[in-house]
Parts: sequence; structure tokens; C-alpha cells
Amino acid sequence: MPDLPLLKPSARQAQTVRPSHSTSSPSPLSTRRLQKCNVRVAGLRPTAVARPSSERLAASPCSPSRRFVLLEGTFAAVAWLLAGSRPCHAALVRFPADQLNNRYFLVRAGESYNESVDEPLTNPVWKTSEKHGLSELGKQQVLLGLVPELERIGACGDGCWLWPSITQNAYQTAEVVAFQLGIGRSRIVPEYSFLDARGLGALETLRLGEAQQAVAAGDLLDADWRPPKGTDGTPHESSQDVMVRMRQALSITETQYFGEDVLFVSPDSDCLSVLQAAVLGVDLREHRRFSFRCGSNGVLVADAEHLP
Repeated sequence: MPDLPLLKPSARQAQTVRPSHSTSSPSPLSTRRLQKCNVRVAGLRPTAVARPSSERLAASPCSPSRRFVLLEGTFAAVAWLLAGSRPCHAALVRFPADQLNNRYFLVRAGESYNESVDEPLTNPVWKTSEKHGLSELGKQQVLLGLVPELERIGACGDGCWLWPSITQNAYQTAEVVAFQLGIGRSRIVPEYSFLDARGLGALETLRLGEAQQAVAAGDLLDADWRPPKGTDGTPHESSQDVMVRMRQALSITETQYFGEDVLFVSPDSDCLSVLQAAVLGVDLREHRRFSFRCGSNGVLVADAEHLP
């Protein structure tokens, strides 16, 4: 293989090449830059940097006096806003509740198919099953009873929000009410857990009427009484458990709306009667005083004097 000729750097390249560890003095440009930073370079004492005049400092947008004025104005504005602001009440509703931000209507859905055959079905996995759909009697209860009654008491006169459980009979009830009262579907807010029917646990092996009688007897003993625990994952809830989730639902709507009509549509009675008892401060063992039949409704009352 022939030898390749050696490449010689050009004159300009040779001038720019410098040893990696140079002992020569820095260039005048470097000396001037370092002098400005008040650093000794090559044994020379740098000249002092001239201080701006007081007039120039006062005119500067970053001068101490201007920063102080800006901070003082900011603090004054914040103090004024805090002094004139209204207190925030975005928290859980406390029971008893003597005052609410909205007007509430408690609606029990029309009869479902499983209720028509006396079959309990409170496991959440069945909420969207056809067995929970409105029966023929349930449809009549909504069309001929519930809707005229809501119109009579002035519900949704200026629009409203419907909060139904996603259990089929409750959601279908809300759809019928919305259609009959001319309310857009955008005003239907599906609720996925707080408005569910009360879980009966192992009592689901009984007929619906027998299970309800057993629960009513247990509620009279203690608000913390629960049905026996089952083996299929069906919740077994006490009146106190139901009250906790109904407080959650009410707290959401109280912080989301103001001065609105809100309809809670539940597939069973216990959710609604427990809520009414809690709002009034009534012992939860007596919540069945406010029970609802299928397809009925009532106004959530915060003052016992206004009870019907």
C-alpha cells in the first residue's frame, strides 16, 4: 500500500492551535473581562467598577424602593380580598341540617320486575339487569302518579337536576320524569353508588317481604344493626351505613349547586327515609316514619314544623 502524504495545517489553523496547558499570559480581552469581575489576573490589580448614581438607581425598575412599593401594594390587595371574601362551606353536610342551599325532592322509583315477584336483589352486580327495570305497574306509578304529583308541588318549575341511581328502575323513572316535564337529558346525573338500595346480605335468600320485615325489626334495636353477612358479596348495611353514603350525595350537590331543584331518585325507601331522619336529627331507629312507597315522592324537610 503506498504511503499517504502527511497533511500540514494551514497558516490560519496553525495560529489557532494552542497547547492544552499554556503558561503564557491571557489575552487583553480576557484580562478586561476578569477585571470587571474584580478578580486578580496576571498579577494586575483590576480597576474598581463604577457605581451607578443615586438618580439612576431610583429610576431603575428593579430598584429597592420600587420593589418595596410593589410588594406593599400586593399585600394590601390580598388583605382587602381576604377581608371582603365570604367564608367557604365546601365540606360534608352536618346533621341535623337546619339550612340547605337547594330544594330537594326525594323520589322512590316505580316498582321493578324483581319487586313485582317478591324477589330481593340488592347485590350491586344486578343494578343494570333487566330484572331491575320498571314493571308494568311501575310505569303506571311514574306516569299517572309521580309526574302529576311533582307538577302539583311545583318541582322543576324552573328546571331541575335529576340524580338517579343507575339501578334500572331508578334511572328509567328519571328518564320518564325528564321527558314529561320537558327537562333535557343533560340534566340527568347518574349516581353510581350513594343512592343504591340498602344491602340485605344473607337475607336475600328470603322473600322480599320477609327480608324487609327482618330489617325493620333489627333497625328498631340499634342504628348500627346489620343483616347477617352473606357469601356472595352482597352488602349488609345498617341504617348508619346508609346515612354515611347519603351524606356524601347531599354534600356533593350542596357544593355543586345553589338555589336549584334537585331530585334524588332511589330504587328503595331506606335511602330516602334515612336521609330525611338525619336532616331533622331524628333517631335513625325511627327512620321508617318517613318511608316511601313505590313511585312516591316528598320534599326533603329541614324543619320539623314543615312536615306534612
